[in-house]
Amino acid sequence: MSNFSFKQWAPFVILMVVAVLSLFVPLLPNFDEGKYSAADIAFVLVAAALVFLMTPGLAFFYGGMVHRKNVLSTMIKSVVAAGVITVLWTVVGFSLAFGDSIGGFIGSPKTYLFFQGVNSGPAWGTIPLSLFAVFQLMFAIITPGLVVGAVAERIRFTSYILFIVLFAIFVYSPLAHWTWSPNGFLLKMGVLDFAGGTVVHISAGMAALAGALVLKRRKSHMEHKEVPPANIPYVLIGTGLLWFGWFGFNAGSALSANALAVSAFITTNTAAGAAGLSWMFFDVARGRKPSVLGFCIGAVVGLVAITPGAGFVSIPSSIFIGAIAAVVSNLVVSWKQKTSLDDTLDVFPCHGVGGIVGMILTGVFSTKTVNALGADGLFYGGTDFFLTQLKGAVIVIAFSFVVSFVIFKFINLIQPIRVSEEEEEMGLDESQHNEKYSQGTLLVEEKVAYIEKNSPLQESLT
Repeated sequence: MSNFSFKQWAPFVILMVVAVLSLFVPLLPNFDEGKYSAADIAFVLVAAALVFLMTPGLAFFYGGMVHRKNVLSTMIKSVVAAGVITVLWTVVGFSLAFGDSIGGFIGSPKTYLFFQGVNSGPAWGTIPLSLFAVFQLMFAIITPGLVVGAVAERIRFTSYILFIVLFAIFVYSPLAHWTWSPNGFLLKMGVLDFAGGTVVHISAGMAALAGALVLKRRKSHMEHKEVPPANIPYVLIGTGLLWFGWFGFNAGSALSANALAVSAFITTNTAAGAAGLSWMFFDVARGRKPSVLGFCIGAVVGLVAITPGAGFVSIPSSIFIGAIAAVVSNLVVSWKQKTSLDDTLDVFPCHGVGGIVGMILTGVFSTKTVNALGADGLFYGGTDFFLTQLKGAVIVIAFSFVVSFVIFKFINLIQPIRVSEEEEEMGLDESQHNEKYSQGTLLVEEKVAYIEKNSPLQESLT
């Protein structure tokens, strides 16, 4: 036991304690299937699966853009959130987000502790509460994964795991309650966020900014070294998976197989296409060549921007939303490159700014013609609603940034949040995981070593 380390054993011990406690949760009967719509259940089940697919899609998207020595460490940080958040959401996360409201700010942790009562809970529209809980779980999984891109190539893996837990409890769950719980204060204030412009993208974007500030710059960034993307085809694959999964993200948020879901599906696709072209053509207009990365990043920005308004804006206006959001994010990326801010994969300019633009433009183009439960935006004379969207965005920006900044600082007090200079130079794949990405083939230096070791001459000498 001389090698016992509390920090090493703590995650495993905590998981085992949770596993044992789960055996003592009282069982309740499942829901009565006669109360629900089979078509809506099937639709939301598929939508939830599509949203889950976005997590490995994000891993490919980010993994393809970092340096070759950090591919695996970047990809696992996205995917491991599926494990951490699944357990946390089941134990207390869903209860904090959608449990009995405490002043409109947070749900009671007792309401659905360990998912108790979720299977037999009240219906959420025409689907079981348990299905709604699983659909929302997929959103909770991908949100901390988005932050990875800003802190890639320098954050310690164990510190990132702790960040996921604290972010989910103190940032994501409160925002989900404010925005989507029937008694949430932002919802009661009149703020509209159809599928996560505030809850997912602004929160992740502001956490990314906070993380980049706390972790400070990479050595390569300070030396102004260009880091070549490890695998651009990975980025293309990731973009396709994200785009595909986003149909579940936005259309699924209608929570019913109806005309609103169809409208949200189409606005999602339209905004993504317009944004991808806008980013690429804007680059060309400024004297650059059209690039694969440019179109892919632009398309994702369009998906981000349409998310809050997918079920509130018309299909034609989604072209404008996608095109404008891509230009704004592109300009912010250019501005960021002139500063000392080291947001590795531009999470703040793309997700944070993209989410903000989306919320504001929802306040401009939302119309009751599309969704009677929505509101008319500024373009249709709804000045009050537009101002409400602005206030909601400001509140979420401030809350997400401040709390995330405190979380990163707190983690840094417990243990160094950043890897050592030697580990950073080696690459996080080897220093954090003892693994190496080789694009399916041996690296050049490995080939040379292999040939030298296995050549006939070497065999005769030994």
